Amino acid sequence: MSELRADRPVRVLVTGGTSGLGLAMASALAEAGATVALTGRSGTRADEVAGRLPGAVGVAMDVRDESSVARAVDRVWSRLGGIDLLVNNAGIGMRTVNPRFMTEPQAFWDVPADGFRAVIETNLTGYFLVAREVTPRMLAAGGGRIVNIAVNESTMLRTGFVPYGPSRAGSEALSRIMAADLRGTSVTVNLLLPGGATATGMLPRDAAPGSMTILDPSVMGPPIVWLASDAAAGVHDERIVAVDFERRPPAGNGPG
Repeated sequence: MSELRADRPVRVLVTGGTSGLGLAMASALAEAGATVALTGRSGTRADEVAGRLPGAVGVAMDVRDESSVARAVDRVWSRLGGIDLLVNNAGIGMRTVNPRFMTEPQAFWDVPADGFRAVIETNLTGYFLVAREVTPRMLAAGGGRIVNIAVNESTMLRTGFVPYGPSRAGSEALSRIMAADLRGTSVTVNLLLPGGATATGMLPRDAAPGSMTILDPSVMGPPIVWLASDAAAGVHDERIVAVDFERRPPAGNGPG
């Protein structure tokens, strides 16, 4: 893995860090020497998970709620003395609206409106609210990095994937616009995705392992550590696929 900053620990906020991809990234960053704050809707659960990682702290945050986000970011900023890297990861999947989405796809007109709203508010509005709270602080502090977690484009087009597909398409568009708005500043924005289905709680329990390649969440470790390192200084507006990372990591092009 890439070495992180030598002058002081990199300070990282990982949303939705109590399981799945978030926990894998938080673990990799903590093991690489970063000081990590991970969030979950349950503060007790976040504290419990953080207690297993070196130097990590847990914070309660509901990314759908503006006041919860503001409180959590303020607490993390004060506790860590700043945030160098935001990993926007908190999300919910298709299981919340259709537990059998892999075997019995549901037409969009059968999706309950409250289920649609819950996914959009978590996966899209949540990214916006957290980034909106963190970015002005990073700019005032002299810089920072934002990594938004993404998914395969096929997920955005697949039968029966409303509302998850639209939520992730929206988060990609949001990320690209964030990068455009921040171009030429001291804050960088990039997208990171696994490159395939991963073994997280978002897959239904009856998903047949033999029917597809299931990635381990640890695939996200090397690229997120690299994105936190000096080697990634200046990398901006990239879409990085974890399974391809070791073969062709993007090249830094300036201070970040």
